[in-house]
Amino acid sequence: MRIVLLVISVLLILISLLQSGKSEGLSALTGSGDLGLFQNIKERGPEKVISLVTMILGIIFFVLVIVIRVIEG
Repeated sequence: MRIVLLVISVLLILISLLQSGKSEGLSALTGSGDLGLFQNIKERGPEKVISLVTMILGIIFFVLVIVIRVIEG
């Protein structure tokens, strides 16, 4: 069960790194750019698939953590 959790963790990290950032460059760090926190930006194509896979992997990760804790706790 812990091996499955490890694989899900690695996949979650990798798929998170594939996501594109919502702000461009260093403008988000310096504060000179608009962060776009309240903009309604629709994801399309591969971005939508990556976002959906990230959400599904995150849910699986948390469910596995809870199940492992209950079983071994």
